[in-house]
Amino acid sequence: MPHGKGEKGFHRLCPWWMGYILLSPLRRLRQNPARILGGLVREGMTVLEVGPGMGFFSLELARLVGASGRVIAVDIQPRMLKALERRAKRAGVAERLDLRLAPHGGMGVEDANGKVDFVLAFYVVHELPDAGVFFREAAAVLKPGGTILIAEPSGHVKEEQFEQTVQLAKDAGFMVVERPEIPVSRAVLMGKAG
Repeated sequence: MPHGKGEKGFHRLCPWWMGYILLSPLRRLRQNPARILGGLVREGMTVLEVGPGMGFFSLELARLVGASGRVIAVDIQPRMLKALERRAKRAGVAERLDLRLAPHGGMGVEDANGKVDFVLAFYVVHELPDAGVFFREAAAVLKPGGTILIAEPSGHVKEEQFEQTVQLAKDAGFMVVERPEIPVSRAVLMGKAG
């Protein structure tokens, strides 16, 4: 995940302590990870989750990919990854997670190029200083026919901004598959051509 200086100075980053709020059981009532991801992720898949925070979606992804699958979770905040690691160990799915601290200027997932089935970018694209770079990296890791779910908070990201994000993804080689309904979100499922 690229990080550094964006168009308007340093980009805004969700502070590490917000990770605890994002794990709220109340959030699970509206944005149940199993319901959101169930039809998109199957056993044996390789998944890339960008900006997992403390793992609101990560543990469910690890359950869905099963023992034969893998979840690569990339974040720029070590405290988020440490908390995710603790939670994954308690849930018994730590061996399915490949936790990575993103290097400056990218995601550090070149070793996964052409090997990923699904990318999850939930409430993270608006925090990136250069979404175009992110989408090019996501396109490189996805297998032909792979998909990416992009969701942004509707109260924070306006419709016009979200459509600009969709266009950046199209510019990187993605096409719209569907626009799933996710509470308090703007969302799109996109596929990699080929």
